[in-house]
Amino acid sequence: MSEPSKEFWKRFAGNRFATAGLMVIVILFLLSICAAFITPYDPDALDAWHVLLPPTSAHWFGTDELGRDVFTRVIFGARVSLKVGFVAVGIAVLIGTVVGLFAGFYGGWVDTLLMRVVDIMLCFPTFFLILAVIAMLEPSIWYIMIIIGLTGWMGVARLVRAEVLSLKSRDFVLAARVLGASDRRIIFRHILPNALSPVLVSATLGVAGAILTESALSFLGIGVQPPTPSWGNILTSGKDYIEFAWWLSLFPGVAILITVLSYNLVGEGIRDALDPRRQG
Repeated sequence: MSEPSKEFWKRFAGNRFATAGLMVIVILFLLSICAAFITPYDPDALDAWHVLLPPTSAHWFGTDELGRDVFTRVIFGARVSLKVGFVAVGIAVLIGTVVGLFAGFYGGWVDTLLMRVVDIMLCFPTFFLILAVIAMLEPSIWYIMIIIGLTGWMGVARLVRAEVLSLKSRDFVLAARVLGASDRRIIFRHILPNALSPVLVSATLGVAGAILTESALSFLGIGVQPPTPSWGNILTSGKDYIEFAWWLSLFPGVAILITVLSYNLVGEGIRDALDPRRQG
């Protein structure tokens, strides 16, 4: 491991909140991957004899209105939420990075055109735009991931553009030009690796935002459709029984809260660890 990497991990590990957030994310990943081995219940299996049972030793999070084990559905729902978060953010980061790189590097009319597109996209209320598009399409987890990604790249583009504007006048870039390096080589070999720090922070925070958006869409009934478990649609079924079956809303709500908070803490920790003003 290089010296900068060691220094980064040292500063990151010194942030107790960020470390705790990372541990929660790792545990969540392990739970979602090993869900089939952790719980003996099928997330979609109906049981008319055990409807709306409160939390017990047999059903840690209780059961829902169809007798399904809520704990099982919550940990299987983590797969959906994490998948949406990572794929959507991957799409947003890819588009935003490319747009920001070309806008910052070439400047002029290229920068003006691309930044006006960013400004136009930012004028639309993102969540309502997602609602409108999803409402016109068949509800699907793939549509959700793609649409969240296509409406979430503008912030990344601005961050990358600002970083490129700073980097392209540095000595190592000027030296590469003098040596006859092509624009493609300068962009992807010299500038891009040095512009990834804000992208990493934005991507981490973006996963939290994408999970919240997916949960909201599923709660409204136009996201992940039952019987596929999702934290949002578990909350939807719980709202009708909240007066006497509080566990249906509490546990998926807490799962969303803890997950989003953990990603935000990790994002803040990465930002602080990469901040040169904190070095030394």
